[in-house]
Amino acid sequence: MLLPGLSGNSWRNLQRRDEIHRLTPAQPLPFVNRQREFRILHKLRHTELAGQPIGYDSGRLTVEWVEGKPLATQAFIPQNSELLALLMRLHQQPLLGYRIPFLALLQRYWQLCQQRHPRWLRQLKRLQRQGEPRPLRLVPLHMDLHPGNIIQTEQGLMLIDWEYSADGDIALELAALCLQDASQSEGWISAYAQALKLDSELLSLQVKRWQPWLTLLQASWYQLRAEQTQLSTMKQQAAESWRHLLLY
Repeated sequence: MLLPGLSGNSWRNLQRRDEIHRLTPAQPLPFVNRQREFRILHKLRHTELAGQPIGYDSGRLTVEWVEGKPLATQAFIPQNSELLALLMRLHQQPLLGYRIPFLALLQRYWQLCQQRHPRWLRQLKRLQRQGEPRPLRLVPLHMDLHPGNIIQTEQGLMLIDWEYSADGDIALELAALCLQDASQSEGWISAYAQALKLDSELLSLQVKRWQPWLTLLQASWYQLRAEQTQLSTMKQQAAESWRHLLLY
């Protein structure tokens, strides 16, 4: 059974309901690598943050099915102490051994796409001149946090879909959260800074440094998926992302 998701590469084995097969995308998606994902899940196997990896073979990752319900949208807020604790536990794990090659990632999207927004190259060159922000603190990141990837189980919250996870700046994960809902930005930064005893103003400034990078990455991702799938919803998301880019 094909599972819902923007990438569309996960299947649930109906004969063995405890297994999910995550396939290598037929069309290229930069940074998605099932072998790396398997190795990351293997490192996290004792943390209760993720489902247990079962195996990897020829581009197919097999992981256990995480029984539970996706987090309710209204619970995806910084005031949710259980959600914040989950994020803290992830960021306090040992490094995964893989860094996010942000600039190379953006350049790869540029190479793969056929249709390019007029401001794309200008923004890409500007970020290249600036260079990536120096990390405040290097930690393991999930990089795809949204209610659908957070499962409420009997044992507590767990994370699924680790295909974009790697080591990166703590502010990068927060910037990704803030990008989803700008009205919650101050709350995420304040709650996170308080939990880790960080300077909230310094953290907020670092989040702002990362926002143009993430905005361009988001627009690039939607553009590539729109071209690959030809779905109207993807095309609308791409158009909206390019409009959002004008804010930075």
